[in-house]
Amino acid sequence: MTQAPATPRRTGRRHDREIIALALPAFGSLVAEPLFVMVDSAVIGHLGTPQLAGLGVAAALLTTAVSVFVFLAYATTAAVARRVGAGDLPAAIRQGMDGIWLALLLGAAVIAAVLPTAPWLVEAFGASGTAAPYATTYLRISALGIPAMLVVLAATGVLRGLQDTRTPLYVAVGGFSANAALNIGLVYGAGLGIAGSAWGTVLAQCGMAAAYLVVVIRGARRHGATLRPDAAGIRASAQAGLPLLVRTLSLRAVLMIATAVAARLGDAEIAAHQIVLTLWSLLAFALDAIAIAGQAIIGRYLGAGDRDGARAACRRMVEWGIAAGLVLGVLVALARPLFIPLFTSDPAVQGPLLSTLLVVAVTQPVSGIVFILDGVLMGAGDGPYLAWAMVVTLALFAPVALAVPLLGGGLVALWWAMALMMTVRMLTLWLRTRSGRWIVTGASR
Repeated sequence: MTQAPATPRRTGRRHDREIIALALPAFGSLVAEPLFVMVDSAVIGHLGTPQLAGLGVAAALLTTAVSVFVFLAYATTAAVARRVGAGDLPAAIRQGMDGIWLALLLGAAVIAAVLPTAPWLVEAFGASGTAAPYATTYLRISALGIPAMLVVLAATGVLRGLQDTRTPLYVAVGGFSANAALNIGLVYGAGLGIAGSAWGTVLAQCGMAAAYLVVVIRGARRHGATLRPDAAGIRASAQAGLPLLVRTLSLRAVLMIATAVAARLGDAEIAAHQIVLTLWSLLAFALDAIAIAGQAIIGRYLGAGDRDGARAACRRMVEWGIAAGLVLGVLVALARPLFIPLFTSDPAVQGPLLSTLLVVAVTQPVSGIVFILDGVLMGAGDGPYLAWAMVVTLALFAPVALAVPLLGGGLVALWWAMALMMTVRMLTLWLRTRSGRWIVTGASR
């Protein structure tokens, strides 16, 4: 008896189940990570304003140092998922180990760079004379945890590639809980002050890295994969990650330019901009969770040589991105008057905030498409195109954003420039996916 062919509705439902199973835990782990800094801020905030200001500077430097290496997660996810699709689990885990070894090497290099230059970095970032010593202390201690942070990124990519987003969620929740307990115990119980908070974060990150390594090593032994470093494999991981590094740096440049322009507009505008940017980042977590599912699913289909499956999954995830963007946009538009007072009571800030958030709400469907197609192309290992597209986007965005204060525009105009940036990203990503050139099948691209 022959099996009935799958209908589009049945295929869509299968994709829906996969997307939900991967995206929901991914969203939880994405949200858990920023809570580390929130806990540190809550604990240190009771020590005094100079300590909190020092944390703000050090945390910004650490976030920048770690976020530029997010390719360790993205590139590893795509490479591992391809080998999973090809049915070669030992090779998938070996590929993941190469990413983890690369993370350790990069982490050691960052420590070597940060420890001696910490006072200069803090000063260059504009820390006041009273906050600088606290910032330097926190930065130097926390830098010791950077290798663990980068291992967490790479190992997360391994598990996502293996179609497992639940374990990263459990590890993230455990790490957040441990960080909170350690911070309170070391800062207040042991009386270590801001140094105790830094040591708490280091210990929590090392614990998370150890948990990931236990899971990966068990998988390696189960499937007979070697754990030894392989120079060629590490080099290949670095080469795959380099274009994504360029993409990430270009995106960071966009955000830095936007913040610099907002600062020129006035105190009320920069305050409102920071609130908008925080909410925009939170919305991005929800959309990025679907994109992470896309990385894993697309990589698996291409590794299995299933072009039609990859195209169908891409279409379905774009539909998810548009729907999620519409829902988030409506929620932001309707809820603006309710949550704005939670952030500020200053009418001078509330005014531009109310109008700017409407721009964010309107552009959420565009953001949904951008995040999904970004994830699809990452899953396909199409890093060079992503790098080129983001550099072009930066080149178009920069003059428009810098012209805002010159032409007398305000915060709303700046965020319309941000909307233009997202639209350009959408067009470049859509053209690539429409061309089909991203569809390269096989265990490696």
